[in-house]
Amino acid sequence: MSNNKEKLFSEFQAPTTQEWLDKIQVDLKGADFNKRLVWRTNEGFNVQPFYRREDVLKLKTPESLPGEFPFVRGNKKDDNTWYVRQNILVEDAVEANAKALDILNKGIDSLGFCIPGNKVSAELVSTLLNNIECEYIEVNFSTCQKHSLELVEILKAYFEKKGYDKEKLVGSIDFDPIEKLVMKGKDVLDILEDATKIVEALKDYPYFRCITVNSEALNNSGAYIVQELGYALAWGNEYLQILTEAGMDVDLAAKKIKFNMGVSENYFMELAKFRAARMLWAQIVKQYEPKCDCACKMVVNATTSKYNQTVFDSYVNLLRSQTEAMSAALAGIHSMVVTPFDASYEKPNDFSERIARNQQLLLKEESHFGQVVDPGAGSYYIEHLTDSLAVEAWKLFLQVEEDGGFLESAKNGKVQDVINETNKKRHADAAKRKEFILGTNQFPNFTEKSEGKKGLDGCKKCCSGEEAPFKAVESTRLSADFEELRIHTENTRVPVAFMLTIGNLAMRQARAQFSCNFLACAGYKVIDNLGFKSVEEGVDAALAAGADIVVICSSDDEYAEYAIPAFNYLNGRAMFVVAGAPACMDDLKAAGIENFVHVRCNVLETLKEYNAKLGI
Repeated sequence: MSNNKEKLFSEFQAPTTQEWLDKIQVDLKGADFNKRLVWRTNEGFNVQPFYRREDVLKLKTPESLPGEFPFVRGNKKDDNTWYVRQNILVEDAVEANAKALDILNKGIDSLGFCIPGNKVSAELVSTLLNNIECEYIEVNFSTCQKHSLELVEILKAYFEKKGYDKEKLVGSIDFDPIEKLVMKGKDVLDILEDATKIVEALKDYPYFRCITVNSEALNNSGAYIVQELGYALAWGNEYLQILTEAGMDVDLAAKKIKFNMGVSENYFMELAKFRAARMLWAQIVKQYEPKCDCACKMVVNATTSKYNQTVFDSYVNLLRSQTEAMSAALAGIHSMVVTPFDASYEKPNDFSERIARNQQLLLKEESHFGQVVDPGAGSYYIEHLTDSLAVEAWKLFLQVEEDGGFLESAKNGKVQDVINETNKKRHADAAKRKEFILGTNQFPNFTEKSEGKKGLDGCKKCCSGEEAPFKAVESTRLSADFEELRIHTENTRVPVAFMLTIGNLAMRQARAQFSCNFLACAGYKVIDNLGFKSVEEGVDAALAAGADIVVICSSDDEYAEYAIPAFNYLNGRAMFVVAGAPACMDDLKAAGIENFVHVRCNVLETLKEYNAKLGI
C-alpha cells in the first residue's frame, strides 16, 4: 500500500511558490497583486493570500510542544478543557448565593462574584458561599480596589474555617488598581502598596491568583489586537516589577498574576493572539530567572467583546460571541465568560444568561473543543499570524518599557491617547462602512423598532465625581453612533424613502438595494419597486406613497437622460437623491441636484445631513 502511495504522488510535481504567483498574476489580468490580494491589517503587518510549508520552516512556534516552555501551544498536555464562567453582581447575598447554586447545576464550574466595596464583610462572604463547595469549582471575586485586601483576609479566614485543602482551591481576586488609572484617570499609587500584602496573604494558595491585568477593558474600548496584547504584556510586567522590587520571590509573584483579556470578532487572529500572548509572557518571566518554568505559564480568562455588540438586530450578537468563544476555546484559555447578547442595552435576563452558558457548553460538550490541544498548531496561516502578532506586540512592549513602563505611560496619558485615537478611527471607519457592523451600518433590519432599548455605554468618569488627575479612556461601542441616530429618527419622525427604479434592470435593482440598506441605517421607511416606464410615473407613485425622499435608481449612462427630468418634475415636493456617482455628476449638480448616495459616502454624516434637511 505504501508503494502505491509513493507511485501515486510521484506522478505530481509540487509547484513552487513562484509558479503559484505567476499563475495568480495571470488570473489577475494585470491587476496589482498587493492591492487586490494582500490584506493590510490594522495590526501593523500584511497577510498574504496563501502560505506554504517553506513560510513556517523558519519559525520557532511549530517546534513547541503542549505544556512546555514557552507554552505557545497551551499550558496543558492532555486536554484542552477550560472553566465555564459566569459573573454575578452581588446586590443581595442570599439572592446571589441562590443564583450561584442554580447555575452550578446548569453547567457552570467557575463563578465570578462582583461585590460592592461597602458590602464587603465576613457575614456576606459566608452567606454568599453557603453550600458552595469551593474545592470543586473555581471561585473569583472582584470589589472596590480599596477593599480588596480586606476581602482577601475575609476569604482566607473563611477557607481556613471550612478546612479547605489549599492545594484544591482555584480562583482569583481581581486586584488591578492600574485599570482604574487607565480607564477612569484615578490616582491609584497608594492602593498599589496593597499588592505585596495581598500576595503574601495568599502565598500558601498555589492556584489562587490575586493580581490581575484587565486588558479586556482595552478590548471593550476598541483597541486593536496588537494593542491589547502589547499593553497587556507591559501591564503584567509592571506588576511583576512592583512585586519583585519589593523583595518577593519571582516564582511566587508570577504565579499570582492573572490576565483577563477580551476576544473580538477577528476569528483566526484572536486565536493566534492567545498563542502569542503565552509565548511572549513566558519569555518575559524567564528574564527574571524563576526556579521553575511553571512560573512562566500565563493564565487567561477570556471574555467575549462588548465593543461590537449592537442594540438593533441584537440576536446577531450571538453570532459574534459564538465565533469569539470558538477562537478563545481553540486557543487554550484557562476560563471563559460569554457576554450575554442583550448586555449592550439591558441587564441580562435568565434567557440571555442561559444562552450564553449554552454557547460554551455546546463547544465543550458537543463540539468536543475541550479534547484537542492546540488544533491550530502547524497551520501555516495560524503559525504566521502567531509570529506576526508576537513581533508587532513585542515592538509595542519595548516602546512602553523605553517610556518608563506601563504605569508611567499610563500616568503620562500615552496609553489612553493611543486607545482613544484607535477608537476614534474605528468609529470613523464604521461611519464610512470601511468596518462593517452587520445589522447596523450594513444590511439593517428595515422594520425593526427600538421598543425602548437604548445603549448602556458605561460612564468613564471618576467615581468620586471629582476631576480625574490623569487622562482616561473615553469609548463607546462601535455601533453607538448609528443607534443614536436611528433612535432619534424613530422618536421624532420616520421619513419615507421611495426608490424610483428605471432603465437598466440589473443596475436599477442593485442601486435600489444599496440605497434601501443605506437609508434604513437611520431607520427610514424604504419602499422598493420593480421599475417604472417613465420618471413622471415614478414621481407620481412616490408622492402618492407619501415619500419624503425620492431616490432615482438607474445606470450611470441613463442618469444623463432620467435624472434632471425627474428632479424637475418632482419640483421640490420631496428630497431628490441620485443612487451612485455617475460621470455626469457635475452636470446634475449644475441642474440643482445635490444629494448622492454611493460607496464612497460617509454614511453616518450623510444620514445626519438628510435628517437636518428633513427637519428631523
